[in-house]
Amino acid sequence: MQVMLKRTKVLQSRRVEILSLFQRYTEGIPTLPASALLTFLCKEQMELAANKDTAEDLIDRYEIDEAGERLKNRCMTFEGFLRYMESKDCCVFNRTHKTVYQDMDQPLTSYFISTSHNTYLTGDQLVGKSHLDAYVSALRKGCRCLEIDCWDGPDTEPVVYHGYTLTTKILFKDVIRTVEQHAFEVSAYPVILSLENHCCEEQQEVMAEYLTSILGDKLLKSPLDHPTTGDLPSPNQRKVKVARALSDLVIYTRSVKFISFSHSRDNQNCYENTSMAEKKARKLIKASASSFIQHNQRFLSRIYPAGSRTSSSNYNPQEFWNVGAQLVALNFQSPGLSMDLNNGRFQDNGGCGYVLKPAVLMPSERSFDPSTSCRYLKPIQLVLKVISGSNLPVVKSRNTLDPFVRVEIHGIAFDSRSKSTHTVKNNSMTPRWDTDMNFNITVPELCLIRFCVRDQMTLFKSEFVGQYTMPFTSLKKGEPQGRRGDFKWLWGDYIR
Repeated sequence: MQVMLKRTKVLQSRRVEILSLFQRYTEGIPTLPASALLTFLCKEQMELAANKDTAEDLIDRYEIDEAGERLKNRCMTFEGFLRYMESKDCCVFNRTHKTVYQDMDQPLTSYFISTSHNTYLTGDQLVGKSHLDAYVSALRKGCRCLEIDCWDGPDTEPVVYHGYTLTTKILFKDVIRTVEQHAFEVSAYPVILSLENHCCEEQQEVMAEYLTSILGDKLLKSPLDHPTTGDLPSPNQRKVKVARALSDLVIYTRSVKFISFSHSRDNQNCYENTSMAEKKARKLIKASASSFIQHNQRFLSRIYPAGSRTSSSNYNPQEFWNVGAQLVALNFQSPGLSMDLNNGRFQDNGGCGYVLKPAVLMPSERSFDPSTSCRYLKPIQLVLKVISGSNLPVVKSRNTLDPFVRVEIHGIAFDSRSKSTHTVKNNSMTPRWDTDMNFNITVPELCLIRFCVRDQMTLFKSEFVGQYTMPFTSLKKGEPQGRRGDFKWLWGDYIR
């Protein structure tokens, strides 16, 4: 009993903000009855579908009671409540979005598709190592469009590497075998293989043989009968199939050169897609973002990093999602803001690698332009409260942290902004901020929210500690604040 009391006191002293919340609902008694837990779930967590069974199930899962008395009486101690509050059940990400919930019967052009650039590389673009594990890693992250740069190899064996560089080489047949083994581990939806073909005719025939013999029935060999309103099939229809881009095997993803939006409108076929570097895509957005959106309503567009990014750095993918580009390719081996946004975007819809584009990017009577349409849209208001953190990681060179939290909104330019909490000095274990933040957002369907913890090193310098990124539309509601009739949230997450 003494050991238990000591541990409880330690926990209470460390997480006083959670203890305060616990005591608010216990109303002077030492444990939290199921009825009070249900009130907490409905009022604070906005779990409006919760009932008595929900509360009792949480007690069964998080309460450790060797004697069985508390479970018998259906009540929860502070320790059990703390375990619950620090669990995935309290994650701000909407649990219903952890499975495929979107309409998967729209044409492929209607989806953002998780896309990797130079997938084979594990490092930079000049001397980096090519490895099969890079394909496995990308597929396990839900990537649905892989790039394979194919070159003539010795003994009539095509190889994969970044041409005219010192990157190492791997065999094309090994890449295809790896894709066959891992393509559908985390997602049942189509994988697109983007083949950059530099091989002679003889080795192209070898490639075609490997594709058909290794992939077998998983290879799409003829057009599908599809009743979708567009000309391309839906993800539910190329499901557990692999699309390719090689000679006669090409069905829906034949790459053609982009000339102009008008040329594509008059000459491009539905099964043809265009690939362009980030700089060209950025110029097209600046010239006519609405035309780019209309183009992406009919055709697949693939955007890839500039050749000057030899260190395998990435651009910000949000600017191209804003105009409906489906295949926004990133270097998956390079962590940082860009991949944080990509991972946040594609954890939605069950992490299947396909996310339905919002209505503003779909064909409609009113055209949308991310740079001007915000003038005609009524913004919603997002209210957040960053409460506290616990057990933040500390680098070896420092014994503690001076942490603060920066909340970033990534969306159209008008919506993109960030706000920060104050800095808590010398506290990596239980920093507490209790900071309210307010954001006006005009196009929430395109927004990502990024919570970033940083260590304040000097007045003008801070270093990354950790982050969490998620779509605005997957944000769970906290206690509603009904002021001025605006749609608001009050949310407190425990950064850890």
